[in-house]
Amino acid sequence: MTDEFPGRPIWVELYTADTDAAKAFYGELFGWTLQETGPEFGNYALFLRDGAPVAGLMQNTEEAPNAWSVYLESNNAEDTAAMAAANGGQVLLDAMAVGDLGHMAVVTDPGGAAVGIWQPGEHQGFAARGEVNAPGWFEVLSSDYDAAVAFYENVFGWDTHTMSDSPDFRYTTLGKDEHALAGIMAVDGPSRWSAYLMVADTDDAVARAVGLGGSAVEAPVETPYGRLATIADPGGVPFKVMGPNRG
Repeated sequence: MTDEFPGRPIWVELYTADTDAAKAFYGELFGWTLQETGPEFGNYALFLRDGAPVAGLMQNTEEAPNAWSVYLESNNAEDTAAMAAANGGQVLLDAMAVGDLGHMAVVTDPGGAAVGIWQPGEHQGFAARGEVNAPGWFEVLSSDYDAAVAFYENVFGWDTHTMSDSPDFRYTTLGKDEHALAGIMAVDGPSRWSAYLMVADTDDAVARAVGLGGSAVEAPVETPYGRLATIADPGGVPFKVMGPNRG
């Protein structure tokens, strides 16, 4: 992973009530194995790709919705959380140490999208990005686009580039062109972060996901960046998969 920017996506995490179903589903779909951390870390688990971490798995014991979440890198989680509050966001989880692994916090941006903050210690985040069966793209859909762009610039130090600013499509990226790592897109609906997981064949991934108890939310479609689809896992948690365009 050679393209590094301040505030880059560094980790993704599945928060779900049925961790056993998630372990089976994602293990079969992506070939991921599992590493348990034990009760001292709340039985948090790591999904491993070729023996290296690519995502986290956390038991949902609250009434909060099951979801995939994205964490952005910080060199000081406490300061970044304070900056979030000062720039129109809210702090959902104060900065805290996670053993020697690092420090974390969770905030919302001005549009209400929740995003994690990770200050690396021994845990440096996902070991692969943009490769098959690893996270590849990260995107916040925002109902308050202009405020969101300013927020990620001011709070996380994003180097932003406007990709499109037409009435029908407003999109800004962290980094430019082939070096971009994440995006901000204007939407009318609820603000939220999402992660794209890379696959060798999008249609095959959708078919296998359905066979494993998941469902197809949005059918595969060709885009300038690859063939995109949205899947829901057996717990109903949506996520996007991206593979090469056909032909």
